[in-house]
Amino acid sequence: MPVEFLGIAATNDGSETTPRSGAAFDKEYTLRLARAHEDHGWDRVLFAYGSGSPDPAPAAAYVASRLDRLQILLAHRPNVSYPTFAAKTFATLDQISDGRLAVHFITGGNDHEQGREGDILTKNERYARTREYIGIVKKIWTAHEPFDHEGAHYRFHDFVSDVFPAQQPRPNVSFGGSSPAAYEAGGAEADIYCLWGEPLAETAEQIEAVEAAARAAGRTDVPRIQVAFRPIIAPTEELAWEKAHRTVGAIRERREAGPVRHHRRGASGSPENTGSQRLIAIAEAGERYDRALWTPTAAATGGSGNSNALVGTPETVAQALLDYYDLGVDILSARGYDLLGDAIDFGRYVIPIVREEVAKRDAERAARGTLAVVR
Repeated sequence: MPVEFLGIAATNDGSETTPRSGAAFDKEYTLRLARAHEDHGWDRVLFAYGSGSPDPAPAAAYVASRLDRLQILLAHRPNVSYPTFAAKTFATLDQISDGRLAVHFITGGNDHEQGREGDILTKNERYARTREYIGIVKKIWTAHEPFDHEGAHYRFHDFVSDVFPAQQPRPNVSFGGSSPAAYEAGGAEADIYCLWGEPLAETAEQIEAVEAAARAAGRTDVPRIQVAFRPIIAPTEELAWEKAHRTVGAIRERREAGPVRHHRRGASGSPENTGSQRLIAIAEAGERYDRALWTPTAAATGGSGNSNALVGTPETVAQALLDYYDLGVDILSARGYDLLGDAIDFGRYVIPIVREEVAKRDAERAARGTLAVVR
C-alpha cells in the first residue's frame, strides 16, 4: 500500500524550543513553510487548532489558493460552530483546494482548554457529540434533498446545502484519541485514525483496539492508521544524539523562561487526556524503545501532544518509520523543532528512503501474490 507523509502548517516560526519571532499569523512564513513541504515530497500538512490561535480554515484557504499539489488536513473542534455551518465551510474549502481537503475532528481532552471557548461538556459527552457531529457533516456533504435531524446535541429542520465538496463522495474524516470512548467514536466514523508515536508493541495494541471498534460499529472496512513523531536527524548517530539532548535542554529552558501557555492539569497533577497519560507512563518506564524511539522530549513537555522523538541518521529514522509501516501504519506524521529547516531536511533525506523501501515491499508482495496464483 502507498505511504503518505503529513507535516505541520504552522502560522508562525515558534516551537517548543524557540519563541516565535513575529505575529501569531505570519502570512509570509505560513506560505513559505507550506511551500517547503510541497517542494520536498510531503503529501499534506495539518492546520492545527488552539483556543487562542489563528483560525485554521482561512489560513488553509490562503495556502490552498497559492499551492498546486499540497493536500490539507484541517483541524476542527465541534464546540466552535454548528455542524450545518461547518459542513459548508469545509465544502467551500474543498472547492478552493480542488479536492485536497481532509478534516480532523478534535473532541478535546482538557476541560480547561475546552472551557476557554465555552465548552462545558464532560469528556464522554464530548465524544458522543463529536460522533453525532461527524455523522451530520457527512450527510450534509452528500445529501441533495432537505433533511431534518433530531439528536442528543443538535436539532435542525429542512436543511440542504448549496455547496458540495469537490471530492466525491466526500473528503476524508480524520480522528484521534487513546481512550475507549475515542476508539468507539473514531472506530465508527473515521476514515483515518491518528495516534501519537508510541513503542511498536503499544502501537500494535492501539491499532487492534481501533479495528475492533470499527467491527463493533458494523463496519466492513477499518480506518487507515496515522502515527505522529518528532524526528531528530543528523549525518551521524553521535551528532543526532547530541542534537537530541540539546533539544530537550532547549525545551526545558523555554518552559522555565516562558511565556508558554500550558493546559491546566487535573487535580492529581497529571494530564486529563489518556494519550498524554500514556506518553508519560512510557517515558517513566524507559528512555529508549525499539530502533530509535526516544521519550525525554515527551517527558519534558509533560506528554503534551505529539512529542515522542525518533533519533538517528536519516537511514535509522527511515527504518524506524518502516517498522511502523510494517505494523499497518500508512500515514506518517512528522514535525521537527526547527519547523522550516527540519521539514526540508526530512523531505530531502528521510522521505525518499521510506518511499523506495515501501515500493520494494509492495513489489515483493505483488510478486508473491502472482506466484501463489500460478501455483
